[in-house]
Amino acid sequence: MSLPPLPPLAGLESARLEWQRDETGESAPRSTRFDDVYFSRHDGRAETEHVFLAGNDLPRRFAAWTCARPFTIAETGFGTGLNMLCAWACFDAHAPPGARLHLVSTERYPLSRDDLARALTAWPDLAPRAERLVRQWPEPVAGVHRLWLDARVTLDLHYGDAAERLALLEGQVDAWFLDGFAPARNPEMWRPELFAAMAARSRPGASFATFTCAGAVKRGLAAAGFAWRKVPGYGRKREMLAGEIASPPADSRRQRTPWFRPPPPRPAGHVAVIGAGIAGASVAAALARRGVTVTLVDRFDRAELGPLHLQGALYVKLAVEANLQSRTYLAGLLHSRRWLAELDPEQTLWRPTGVLQLALSDKEQARQARFLDHHPLPESVVRGLDAEAASAAAGTRVAGPGLDYPNAAWVRPLALCVRLARTPGVRFRRGEVTALDGGEAGWTLALADGASIAADQVVIATASEAARFAQTAALPLQPVRGQISQLALPEGAPTLGRVVCAGGYVPPPADGVLNFGATFNPGDTDLAEREADHAANLAELERGLPHFVAALREAGAELAPGRLTGRVGVRAASPDKSPYAGPVPDAEAWREDYAVLAKDATRVPDLAGRHHPGLWISAAHGSRGLASAPLCAELIASRICDEPLPLEWPLVDHLHPGRRVIRDLVRGG
Repeated sequence: MSLPPLPPLAGLESARLEWQRDETGESAPRSTRFDDVYFSRHDGRAETEHVFLAGNDLPRRFAAWTCARPFTIAETGFGTGLNMLCAWACFDAHAPPGARLHLVSTERYPLSRDDLARALTAWPDLAPRAERLVRQWPEPVAGVHRLWLDARVTLDLHYGDAAERLALLEGQVDAWFLDGFAPARNPEMWRPELFAAMAARSRPGASFATFTCAGAVKRGLAAAGFAWRKVPGYGRKREMLAGEIASPPADSRRQRTPWFRPPPPRPAGHVAVIGAGIAGASVAAALARRGVTVTLVDRFDRAELGPLHLQGALYVKLAVEANLQSRTYLAGLLHSRRWLAELDPEQTLWRPTGVLQLALSDKEQARQARFLDHHPLPESVVRGLDAEAASAAAGTRVAGPGLDYPNAAWVRPLALCVRLARTPGVRFRRGEVTALDGGEAGWTLALADGASIAADQVVIATASEAARFAQTAALPLQPVRGQISQLALPEGAPTLGRVVCAGGYVPPPADGVLNFGATFNPGDTDLAEREADHAANLAELERGLPHFVAALREAGAELAPGRLTGRVGVRAASPDKSPYAGPVPDAEAWREDYAVLAKDATRVPDLAGRHHPGLWISAAHGSRGLASAPLCAELIASRICDEPLPLEWPLVDHLHPGRRVIRDLVRGG
């Protein structure tokens, strides 16, 4: 089948509201686009509880829920969030302590943050829940936005057309809230494609409930395989619909790419994560939040390193032409920004200073101009600045225009890894894993000191060393050496208002230290500090920010390569510069099963890809790991725990570690 259209890198039009007095005399939001109310302050909540909660028998089902995976509800039309907040309250009231809830909701015209907050004041007892929602309310950008409502409840907002978003959903649903403005007012939503997407994303026996009894809805549900029945409606509405789907259709999305069919769920009581950098530590924390016991293994403990004053930039460089990689990185940037704000609201580990990407050549200026023309994103996400505005944002005179990401940030990477490693449920184990032995019954990790660790599943997150195990040797990874330079600043030294990027990057100084760099040496793994690299970093800093460097010298800063200190690290990159995040393929089996592709790429065997059971990888994050690793961690944890994924399925496939095996087969490599 052909790939469904992915949403563009674009902002969405916000809901257009007017506030009207209802029968109680209170103001309630009304959509001017659809000429319909979002709810009645008089009985809107009672209607939600009758139609969607009782209509799906949720109190009873929540009380009986004992599965390790979360109960999943999906909704067509988030609106003010009333339905989701009521489902959350119902879950808290009835579900056992170990249960989890996953909410999925689509929205084509999201409310502004202020309108959302105003609308939800109608129910004071929901205020604590509403505050969590409003605080994390995402930018109006098409795609998936994951919010952590509390320790047991996750919400994925899918911004865009409901039918298109559900066709892109990677996950299965237990109960549907078929909501939205009335079919007569919003026929574009209630179309056959919507019901077909619902059926394809349903688990066997999934229920639905909807306020409408419109003929088009009944016909659409029946055609998609849902059995519907009329049941008593609420208030003046005499009848509504409820029902189930006994046998959802098979997922046909990967007919042309059967190797990407996900492996079946398996036990995950104990997961071993190899590597305690940002990739591994974020996976460990994501799993532990879901109640999984995690052993995090690394050769050294970052908590013992002391203050190294390192700063990393949360940034992306998006392509002019829309592609899967840019969509993935934009999703990662937005995800990391929300994730950091929830993880560390005090901002001890990060600062949302924004990031300015300078255009220092005519070629780069033209590229940035084309990017802005092609991608109408909100200015709160990215905006073009002329030289004067860029200088004001940077806090120093710059030589040209740039792209400004106001909500990007800099991060203390080592402190972040330490914080994640201390997530309750994560146990750190110092050691070097030398070999992996496993299969259907679980895994044994052999350590260099002769000890071993037993685990149900394993995640490899060791950067450039991730391919040194027998199971991962087929994954191409290139080591890339990078050196950061550090300058101890004298009193009175200038600062910056943004992280500034060009050929390198420099964050605003922190703790009296200026970090800048970094060099980029593919294939180099030497960890020795080099004065020549300090000279290169210094030259790049002066090329991008000559006036800032002049001000540093005027303040007495010793800007000479021999006076700088630094840190060296080895990143890992894949050949296509996208991360590996997902199950580890059995490369030998893939070459056997799909050998025919080498002769004729159109002859696709109907065979699911074989994987090493319970073995996962998060690697090849390169220099943008702060924008990719936390999202990839959520992807892997969600897959392990059998819950909806935080990315559209084509992006999940784009990150699949087996993609290079197939590419090499097709190209005869």
